[in-house]
Amino acid sequence: MIRRFGPLASIAVTCATVIATPARADEAKLPATLAFTAYDTGTAGFNIAVAVGKMMKDKLATDVRVLPAGNDVARLAPLRAGRAQLAWMGSGTYFAQEGVFEFGAKEWGPQPLQITLSVVDCNGSSLGVAKDAGVKEIKDLRGKRVGFVVGSPALNQNALGIIAFGDLTQKDVKIVEFASYGAMWKGLVNNDVDAAFGTTITGPAKEAENSPRGLIWPPMPHADKAAWERVKKVAPFFNPHMSTCGAAHQPGKPIELSNYPYPIATVYATQPADQVHAITKAMIVNYDVYKDSAPGATGLAVKTQTMKWVVPFHPGAVKALQEAGQWSPEDQAHNDALIKRQAVLAAAWKDYTASAPSGDKEFVDGWTAARAAALQKAKMPNGFAQ
Repeated sequence: MIRRFGPLASIAVTCATVIATPARADEAKLPATLAFTAYDTGTAGFNIAVAVGKMMKDKLATDVRVLPAGNDVARLAPLRAGRAQLAWMGSGTYFAQEGVFEFGAKEWGPQPLQITLSVVDCNGSSLGVAKDAGVKEIKDLRGKRVGFVVGSPALNQNALGIIAFGDLTQKDVKIVEFASYGAMWKGLVNNDVDAAFGTTITGPAKEAENSPRGLIWPPMPHADKAAWERVKKVAPFFNPHMSTCGAAHQPGKPIELSNYPYPIATVYATQPADQVHAITKAMIVNYDVYKDSAPGATGLAVKTQTMKWVVPFHPGAVKALQEAGQWSPEDQAHNDALIKRQAVLAAAWKDYTASAPSGDKEFVDGWTAARAAALQKAKMPNGFAQ
């Protein structure tokens, strides 16, 4: 899930130094030092980044600095500048590729981001709803209070994607804005809002479950194809997912929900294939070393990777996946189509910025229209409701 925090921290958290063991012949060769960016200290993304970094120190004698950053722009800026080699991202990876929200600004535009590995675990990501709100299905949220977080368009887009399952739009619910993710979930406990987006394993969801209001996750039946088509039009990064763990779950009673990869080990297409291959292979070969070191890290298993998502894999990662026997011709065809989409977006941005208006609002409005036109011409979906 997407969590937003303060500005990029100035400190670098260095993984614990231990006595390194010699690398096996089949293990990837990494440089002496690497820098990763991740969500803020204590989040799942940060903890997984540290676990992977410690593995690289233990097994491959590579020191990894994990830089906590408060938002998607802050996580990607060091990667774009070459000061970091990997960013652990969420759905912001997709928004950056598409050049929307904060990435629709003059300083950014569509980014040629690509994937190495990503995490999908036992948890789901959806709207948690106060049990006393009388909501049984997503459509029952009509007229209810749904939380938004100021300055977090990805979080808010996630919420809109979920309510689309119930054939609802922003106009059908009462939006209540909060200053932060934590404040939004606290608002659910305090009866200031009825629904908040989050992952089932987030701490605030557990707190809500144990509060007097209680908590439920209204199901999103996977067989309802029409409902899922509506979700995909607003938030195409969501996939049907059987959630089996987290707050408001009973043992042996999975809930049909949604999810998307988080965190996503993200790189730029321009990064050297041999370096990306080494990083990816290190995570694959040494999975058993770090899989129990942080909640959610088991979701990096190579056999559970989301091969056909909305952002392509890097060629270096593809090579590592092929070596692990986890890449098919169908995966390659899907990947090629996504890389073609990135080329269409890059060309549209280049054409648009050659004579774009100077005003910030006019610039974004013009780019939104130019982007939509370019995708329509290429017979590609816009990707989400604008």
